[in-house]
Amino acid sequence: MSTPPPADPARLASGTEGPHALRPLLDTVLDALDTGRRARGGPLPAGGPEAVAARMRDAAGEILPDRGDPDALRALVHALAEGAADPADPLCAAHLHCPPLAAAAAADLAVSILNPSLDSWDQAPAASELEALVTRELAHAAGLADAVVTTGGTESNQLALLLARENHGGGIRLVHGANAHHSLPRAAWLLGLPEPVVVPAPSGTIDLAALHSALTDLAGPRGSLLVAATAGTTDAGLVDPLPEIAGLCAAHGARLHIDAAHGGGLLFSDRHRDKLTGIEAAHTVTLDLHKLGWQPVAAGLLAVRHPRDLAVLHQRADYLNADDDTEAGLPDLLGRSLRTTRRPDILKIAVTLKALGRSGLGALVDTVCARARELADLIHAHPGFELYDRPTISTVLFRPTGATDEAVAAVRRRLLSEGRAVLGRARLDDRLWLKATLLNPETRPDDLAALLKLVEGSTPQ
Repeated sequence: MSTPPPADPARLASGTEGPHALRPLLDTVLDALDTGRRARGGPLPAGGPEAVAARMRDAAGEILPDRGDPDALRALVHALAEGAADPADPLCAAHLHCPPLAAAAAADLAVSILNPSLDSWDQAPAASELEALVTRELAHAAGLADAVVTTGGTESNQLALLLARENHGGGIRLVHGANAHHSLPRAAWLLGLPEPVVVPAPSGTIDLAALHSALTDLAGPRGSLLVAATAGTTDAGLVDPLPEIAGLCAAHGARLHIDAAHGGGLLFSDRHRDKLTGIEAAHTVTLDLHKLGWQPVAAGLLAVRHPRDLAVLHQRADYLNADDDTEAGLPDLLGRSLRTTRRPDILKIAVTLKALGRSGLGALVDTVCARARELADLIHAHPGFELYDRPTISTVLFRPTGATDEAVAAVRRRLLSEGRAVLGRARLDDRLWLKATLLNPETRPDDLAALLKLVEGSTPQ
């Protein structure tokens, strides 16, 4: 067996010598990730923005030197890891920011090495077929017909509005709850649609009577209204009453989009899937597997009930999908995305689905939901904390008993600055709450107790 050549950052990652070029570099990366994690010592780097920025500037040094630095890979990976918010740390629980599965990350490495681009079949022959297989399977899991891959919920929501506008032939009005993700009104603005109609959500979910009233007042041609419901709100993980909303849309001839970027992963769980009952009635559904799917970013999809709706994305570029090529049987990929160059993010998803199966993914979903209920129980039993409500998915809102909003915000920022815990914030019922979003299936009950102890110790008495 020949001795592999020394690490050389100028060698190609693919080709016959690719494995020899990569192996020593991968060892460097893994070692630097570990030393960076240990240097960080917690879920977040201590010192706040200025200290973190200063450490990164020191590590980066001269970004474009005259001569290359052979230590660049180790130094910058170490600095990035030392300055990271680590979603694999049980005390990092602020956002819908999951720790990725090792199998998914490994698959992502393969994509980076092969570097296919899904804008023409001759750049990604196998990947284009894999994407077609997996997107259909995931769409069927939601009761729909097909899906396209996106960068996440924001792109999916924008694409849903675009499909609604183009398939209706012009004027369409978005109706969404006050609990909707900010990307929906932003998408309406980007697409030149009228100002959206915002329906109250006083309990955190859409008020059905108010929605009925709005649809009645806005009565117009069939399909001229697009109602956006949410399955897993960003603030509290709540699910709108989907069957009832679907019924109102049917009665008023409105199109229905469901933003399930957060809650879509419940489809894998036999225990929690019924929370998404009614999702199959939607015309479009946003799914996001870099949340309750444990994928490296990005891993979004937009599922559609009618594949013909996607025809509006069709474009022609002779160098990518010439008529004679498509007539000869070469697949046309330009109608599968708003993007041209795009990597096959579907591989990591496919590996995860096949390696874990529905039961394996469902078990991960069940675990984080159970941890959230356990945290809620601890908060409810603690006289020093107030619980907002029982968790619907895996988000728990709480606050120190009797604290002002200013004190709640200060507790969160103190923990961030010290690098001891990463909690989010949410404003509901005109009060500020601390938000714990539990997406780490390896979190233990004692981690939950430690989190509350940190919050308690950082709260002014």
